Amino acid sequence: MTPSPSLPASGPFERDVAVFGEAMMLFVAAAPGPLERVETFHRRMAGAEINVAVGLARLGLRVGWASRLGDDSMGRYLLAELRREGVDCARVACDPGQRTGFQFKGRVDDGGDPPVEYHRQGSAASRMGPDDVDPDWLRATRHLHATGVFAAISATSLAAAHHSIDTMRAAGRGVSFDPNLRPTLWASTEAMRTEINRLAAKAHTVLPGLEEGRLLTGEDTPEGIARFYRDAGAALVVVKLGPDGAYYDDAAAGTGRVPGYPVETVVDTVGAGDGFAVGVVSALLEGRSVPDAVRRGSWIGARQVQVMGDSEGLPTRAELEAAGL
Repeated sequence: MTPSPSLPASGPFERDVAVFGEAMMLFVAAAPGPLERVETFHRRMAGAEINVAVGLARLGLRVGWASRLGDDSMGRYLLAELRREGVDCARVACDPGQRTGFQFKGRVDDGGDPPVEYHRQGSAASRMGPDDVDPDWLRATRHLHATGVFAAISATSLAAAHHSIDTMRAAGRGVSFDPNLRPTLWASTEAMRTEINRLAAKAHTVLPGLEEGRLLTGEDTPEGIARFYRDAGAALVVVKLGPDGAYYDDAAAGTGRVPGYPVETVVDTVGAGDGFAVGVVSALLEGRSVPDAVRRGSWIGARQVQVMGDSEGLPTRAELEAAGL
């Protein structure tokens, strides 16, 4: 097996993975229908970066999450739940003068994307900036997983995203990046395309979805999208193809496709890409081959779409091993 150069060799680190990003309280509708008519909601956690943090922690990796929360009931709930999941929250500040963001998510019964309503503008996490990036904390971590969501919530968080990636690259650490597009958070499509591609160009591993990749690169095929980011500097690009699996282009392993896992009923598509990232990043950190990493990502993504909630389908290590992955 030829190892991928997308992650540096392991070493005596305090943490395996670090993430920056916003955690939000999630209220999931108990029944389908317009959100304004729903009377009962279930409380959950939401946030692309914390989904990945939870997923990696369930697999036994040492994960640190850096963020800000309001010193309110929602912030206290989120902090307690993430600690219960085994995520290191030592770099999370609870600000009594700010509030925690939240969102409502509808329920659908046709396998489509559920409606989501965000209430995050001006949240504590959106006020994060470069000063919230602790270089020593980062340098004691083997790998950084970043997404386009944290970069999108404010101008200062975008600066913090660049600073965190630059710090890790300068220290010789690994960086993976999921574009995870949120067009409504950007001033324009062009601004989103420019900034997301700037961040992606700094990462070792880039994990776009097919439609994301088309929008960001102007390329139509998985091969073209992957080549765009490989030419920009990424060692490994994995293009997510939904039920059709994924296509990869790696500096050492070459190119290939991994088929998707069959799903009988799609319950909730939110979080599938985060689950995919959990599979790929965890497997690469364990020294698995690129095809094995993509296969694990596809399996976890397929699990995630079969449950309600953004992280409820993420497996434990025992479940992963039972599946032979």
